[in-house]
Amino acid sequence: MKTTNRSTTTNAVADPEPVSEPVGHNVYLPRDWRIQFGLMLTGLWFLFLAIYVSTNVGWGSFMDLPIDEMGAFLEGAFAFLAFLWLVIGLFIQQSVLAENNEELRRNNLHSEKQTQAIAATELNARQETFFKIADATRRQLGAINGLLFISSQGPVGNNTYNVDELAEVWKQFANGDYEVFSRMFLSLGPLGEVDFYDLFYGTEIRHNHTENFLVGFDRLIKLAKECDTDNIILDSLLISAHGLLNQRMRDLHPSIKFEMVAVTNTQEYFESMQRLIPEDLEALSTRQ
Repeated sequence: MKTTNRSTTTNAVADPEPVSEPVGHNVYLPRDWRIQFGLMLTGLWFLFLAIYVSTNVGWGSFMDLPIDEMGAFLEGAFAFLAFLWLVIGLFIQQSVLAENNEELRRNNLHSEKQTQAIAATELNARQETFFKIADATRRQLGAINGLLFISSQGPVGNNTYNVDELAEVWKQFANGDYEVFSRMFLSLGPLGEVDFYDLFYGTEIRHNHTENFLVGFDRLIKLAKECDTDNIILDSLLISAHGLLNQRMRDLHPSIKFEMVAVTNTQEYFESMQRLIPEDLEALSTRQ
């Protein structure tokens, strides 16, 4: 029978103990020059008092002074130091208050920038949400206009377009051209030459389709106003084929007087730019 002796050697490595600095090595040295100046002046003043007492009074005689005379001496001796450190404390307090005010100003600027960043992020999120909703809404409005176009211009209407022609238009719609029917309505002609009132409100079905379009587009306008600070998105909606057709439908509605939704006035925009940069305009007129 063979026996095997197993020996295990353990090398224990102890972690080095943290070395603590000797007490007294961390001496506080004030960095403010006013405190350093005050300490130096205080030391010189004590030295002056010691020389004064030793040369004029004598330490033995000084210790034998009555308590009231000693108190009067100490009061006069330390009045200078009290005034000195009072003035130094006021200057230090003024500096600390100035630093605190500057820190508060920086914090306010930082908070303002954070607020602006949060507002910009929120606005960007609202705009992204709007564009997602707007794409689906434009498709919905295009489908409503398709049904309205069939009702007025198709075989069930005045038969201007046959089934095959309408099928080709629906293919364009299916390929992503959601405003194709709106453009076809607008291409029929201006008001007066074409009876758009009959096209939009001539039958109950057309009336329902038109009002469904108005409701959907008005809700889209409301969403655009909530996330558009410069009216860029709103202008793009109002000048699109859906927007122009929507305005025509609003103008011809038989019972409702809609509030006017106007695009950005180009003349007012350029006039505001002229008020902002008069020097540049003078230079431009001089060159011309």
